[in-house]
Amino acid sequence: MQHLEHERLVFLALGESEADDGEHAHLDTCAHCGTELTTLRQVAGLGAETQGLGDLPDPPEHIWQGIHAQIRAAEVDTLPAPGAVSTGAGRQPVGAQGNGTTDVTPSATVTRLDPTRPSRRGRGWSRWAATAVTAVAAAAIGVVGTVSVLRPTEPEPAKTPTVLANAPLAAFGSTPKSAQGDARVLEGGQLHLHVANLPRVPGYYEVWLINPTTMEMFSIGTLGGDADALLPLPPNVDLKSYSVVDVSAEEYDNNTRHSGDSLLRGTLTG
Repeated sequence: MQHLEHERLVFLALGESEADDGEHAHLDTCAHCGTELTTLRQVAGLGAETQGLGDLPDPPEHIWQGIHAQIRAAEVDTLPAPGAVSTGAGRQPVGAQGNGTTDVTPSATVTRLDPTRPSRRGRGWSRWAATAVTAVAAAAIGVVGTVSVLRPTEPEPAKTPTVLANAPLAAFGSTPKSAQGDARVLEGGQLHLHVANLPRVPGYYEVWLINPTTMEMFSIGTLGGDADALLPLPPNVDLKSYSVVDVSAEEYDNNTRHSGDSLLRGTLTG
């Protein structure tokens, strides 16, 4: 029994054309083609249902790789032998003309569908295009599956991290009084800093924790050009002893010690 071609089933599933009497009879008796058409219609339906969704996550990389692989395989399958193109009824040498045949280059590909089958687009679609439709529809399943995991019916609000301690940061020494900031120790071992109106410096800003009793200190990171920064704290840091948060102005001098030029300071409480 000759099965219906795959691209023909794709067109039927997408509603691009209607099955003729012979195809209806075949689909009624051929379990293979009937099952494939049903599956393709389900995929097309899923694709249609997702048209109204916004802000969808990108499909996983392996899905796009599979799409590209299927399209490349279909293109290779339709490429003619060297020096000839497919006409549907045999091979015609490249460059031969007559009966409306057009001179083509060796890289040209001609794929013809059965003209007796009614279709609004059938003549303009090649096998690789039908394969691409199926592959992209399959990608839609992956996206829908991802959405169902990442976006439940009622999305949960983002959890606000617990603040374990905080310190308002004020201008220190000769720093302009308009400079200020805020430091918060978050659950999970992170220090969130927000600063404003820091004076311009030729080097960079560095963040320290200082023990006010012994004046021992260690650096926990640097600030970039943004007003906010999230810096990791060392494991098991003793914030009761190293309770002072300090933002200093540093120079590019290969000296890892504190410059002595503090811009902001504040004491953690909580």
